[in-house]
Amino acid sequence: MTPADLSRTVLRAVRRAVDADELRVVVPDAVGVRVPPHPGSGDYATTIALRLAKESGRPALEVAGLLRRRLVREPGIARVDIAGPGFLNITLAGAPQARLVRDVLEGWERREPLGVRPSDELVRRLGEDAARWSLLSPPGLDRGLLLVQREANPLFRVRYAHSRCRALVRNARDLGFASAAGEDGGAFGDGSEALISALADHPRIVDARDPERLARALERLADAFLRWQASCPTLPRGDEKPSVVHRARLALAEATGTVLADGLHQLGITAPAHL
Repeated sequence: MTPADLSRTVLRAVRRAVDADELRVVVPDAVGVRVPPHPGSGDYATTIALRLAKESGRPALEVAGLLRRRLVREPGIARVDIAGPGFLNITLAGAPQARLVRDVLEGWERREPLGVRPSDELVRRLGEDAARWSLLSPPGLDRGLLLVQREANPLFRVRYAHSRCRALVRNARDLGFASAAGEDGGAFGDGSEALISALADHPRIVDARDPERLARALERLADAFLRWQASCPTLPRGDEKPSVVHRARLALAEATGTVLADGLHQLGITAPAHL
């Protein structure tokens, strides 16, 4: 179950509660789910009960309770806990991290470009890609920085992370093995949580259709990947043979490259395999 699938599942629970006259609210168009910031709080969390409580005039904990009773019966959901004032913390059956990576690799749907259009003057100064990125950058960024290949250049970091992902896949092919996410998300290694969280957030960011928000999300994803890859070797070293861990980490790197390429494509920016 992907984050998008889970969002639809929660929305379906809300709709059924309304149809059964358990909840008197206008069914929202969408329900947001996200990876909780703290371990031990489930795989995903949603604030929908808090949101509906205001409209229904009922306590958020009461709304959370009736939604929980419906969600725990859904296939693919192992448990649902109510936390704080009414947060729903949802634990999926199986290993959601590995499943998320497999979902990206097996059926990622590329979205259409968002139509970021720089002026001719910017293109002449910076080139097409840097000109587009400059329009999405925070105020005060030195646009000349976008022309140099260094860590301080956010566009360089995003494109470098993508090219690094592609290089890992090529190098693994030369070593005779391919990616396989497996069933155990623990194989991704310590420090993979931030990277998994950034991957899981991508569909929600994409649905917002906000170019600036997407650019910042790509920066976070690239930075999380570069930190993870520095501490969790993806390829065998020396005489080491490819293992289940190497295949799983390669799958995570390949999925990251897929999402980075998709995000850059939406912004109208090239995603080079070599940099």
